[in-house]
Parts: sequence; structure tokens; C-alpha cells
Amino acid sequence: MISKNFKKNNLVGWSEHSLGSLCEISRGGSPRPIQQFLTESSDGYNWLRIGDVPVNGKYISRITAKIIKEGLKKTTLVKSGDFILSNSMSFGRPYIMKVDACIHDGWLALKNLDPKLLERDFLFYLLLSPKLQNDFRNYSAGSGVLNLKKETVEKVMIIIPDILEQKRVVSVLETWDEAIEKMNKRIDLKKDIKRSLMQNLLTGELRLSGFNRVWRTTDITGVVEIKKGKDLSKSDIDLEGSTKCIHYGELFTKYSEVIIKVISKTDKIINMFVSESGDVLMPASDVTPRGLATSSCINEKGVVIGGDTLVLRPKKGVLEGNFLSYYINSHKKEVMRLVSGTTVFHLYGSDMRKMRIKFPEDINEQKAIANILQSSDAEINSLNKQLEYFQQQKKYLLNNLITGQIRTPENL
Repeated sequence: MISKNFKKNNLVGWSEHSLGSLCEISRGGSPRPIQQFLTESSDGYNWLRIGDVPVNGKYISRITAKIIKEGLKKTTLVKSGDFILSNSMSFGRPYIMKVDACIHDGWLALKNLDPKLLERDFLFYLLLSPKLQNDFRNYSAGSGVLNLKKETVEKVMIIIPDILEQKRVVSVLETWDEAIEKMNKRIDLKKDIKRSLMQNLLTGELRLSGFNRVWRTTDITGVVEIKKGKDLSKSDIDLEGSTKCIHYGELFTKYSEVIIKVISKTDKIINMFVSESGDVLMPASDVTPRGLATSSCINEKGVVIGGDTLVLRPKKGVLEGNFLSYYINSHKKEVMRLVSGTTVFHLYGSDMRKMRIKFPEDINEQKAIANILQSSDAEINSLNKQLEYFQQQKKYLLNNLITGQIRTPENL
């Protein structure tokens, strides 16, 4: 068990230091113009680029570019085991180098850690902790653009336990990191399985047992009535409203192929467009064409549907809404070919009418396919909730272990 201790005077063995007293801090630099220093020669020096940096990772181990020796005079060379701290992309984000590389002026380098006072992995978690992240922001405030200066980081004060407790803290946090990594892999696997199911079930390449009626191909207008929602601005959404509603912007981020629960309400109900159970909703405008190749089925009657939303209403007994929604999401390229626009892209009902659809004549087969894909979604959602729970636990432990609010027992 991890014991709690919230009294400062019980931080026995903890000591306060400036970060600059525990390691050497320097800023990166960029030879300019960088194109004149890049080389494909094997004897060049590794040059760290943004694309080499894992967004949520801990280590940098892959470098895709090199510079010539002359560039070393205008940059900073970091060694495997050194820390770098971002100043331009994810502000204040630390990474540990697994390879030697040169860094540009969007990075700070933290080198030559005092091994008697500071354990490498403990420093990684310390730099990620809310306390230091807040310190970085507070010290950088007032300059308009957040900018981590070498002198600023050197003056940041940290309170650290002895090396043995640092190792115990790292052991606890790494346990949660491993659980989060495993959960992410499970989620990715489930998503791959779902993609495979969609590719095979929604094309008729894989048939379910007990179904043998033919699939037919037709213009979508033969089996779907295309309508459009009416005006509903974000200001019209009121969580205390009387009627459920869906704003087109929510289709991008809040809902997947099947809408399980409508999250918004409104009091704007006069002269509004309302749903029928089985309607399939698609956003009609976006800044990217791929965003428009998105569909969600609403299995609820009387929900207010806002403007900029295409409503595809399947013919009863012929086409099932959940099946249609999964079908559209699995045929994004076909939908994207119907999109028009340059800066802002649009999907008009007249364009959507050009789409052709292939589906089983047996509506029970359509329902069975949709149910399998919904079960896959339910598994993914369940795993995502577990992942969020692990992440919250990790955040709590990071906040409290790093500051000594929670202490690790010596026999951990």
C-alpha cells in the first residue's frame, strides 16, 4: 500500500534545489538556412525534426535527417540519456534521448544530471508534473507567446526525496504507464478488428450464417429520402431545455455511427426539423472533405436536427438506418468524391443523390450486420472508459507522489 502524508514537516529526507544546480541547461540552435546543412551522407550528424518526436512518448530513438559537420558550430549536440524540453510545439514537454542528435532552438537540453541527487526517470515525471508545468507557464507569462528561457528553467525550484524514494515513485508511475500502454494496444487491436469487419460485412464478401438472399446495388435515391435540418445555433443549445437536439458540429466529435444518447437540448422547437427513428445524419460543411464523409444514425423520434445537416431517411422495411450509417462510414472515399469547395467544403443533397449503395435484400441480415458492428463499438467504448480511468489514476498519483503528498513505503 501507498501511505498518505499531507504534513510538510514529514517530508523527511526531501531537499530543495534549483533545477540549474542539478544539471547543465542549454538552448538548442539551428544553422540557417537549414537546407544548406542537410546531408544524406552516413557520416553526417543526426538532426532532430518534429516528425521524429512521439507525441505522447517518453523516448526519442528515431532520427530521419542529418546535417554536415559545419552545422555543429550553430547548434547543440545532445547525447543518449540527455533530456530535451520543448519550447515551441508542446510547451514544456520533456523527452529522454535514446540517440545522439543536434537540436534546434525550439528545445532546451538538460545534461549531466547529478546521479547522487536526481534519478533520470524521476526527473522525467517531475518535469511532466502539474507543479512544474504551472511554474514554466507562470515564469513565461507576459511575453505574448510562451517561451521557455534557459535562465528561467535554471531558477525553477524543486523539492526531491532521496534516491531510493525516487526509484520507488518511478516504480509506481511506470506500473500505471504500462497499464495505459497495454490498454492503448488493446483499443488499437479492437479498432483493427472493427475495420476488418466493416470491410468484409458491408461489402458482402463475408456472409453471416443463415442468410443467403442476394445483395443488390442501386442509386441511393431509390431507397433513401434526402432532407436537410433547419437552423440551430450553438446559442440555442440549453442543457435545461425541453427538447433533445443535435447540432451539426456534434456529428464530428460527439457521435459515432450509432447515436446511443443525445447529449444536447433546446427550447427552440417552432418550425424546426425533427427526426424519425432510423434517420442517418451527415454534416454538410467542414474545413476538410474527409470530415463530411461521416454519418450517425439516430434511433429516436422527435429530436430537433439543426441546419447544415443532411438527413438520409431510409425506406421502411427496405433499408435499416444503422446499416446505412456503417455503410457510409466504410465508403468514405466515395462520399469524398461528391464533396465540393476549396476553403470550406460542402456536401449538398443533390450531390449525395449520386451515390450508389449495395445492400442485402433481407433487412434482417442488415440488422444482424449492424448489431455485430455495434457490439464491436461497445467493446471499444468500454476499453476507452477503462483507459480514461487509468489516466485519471496516473494523474492523481503523479500529482501527489512527486510532491510527497503520498509517500511510498520503504518495502515497496
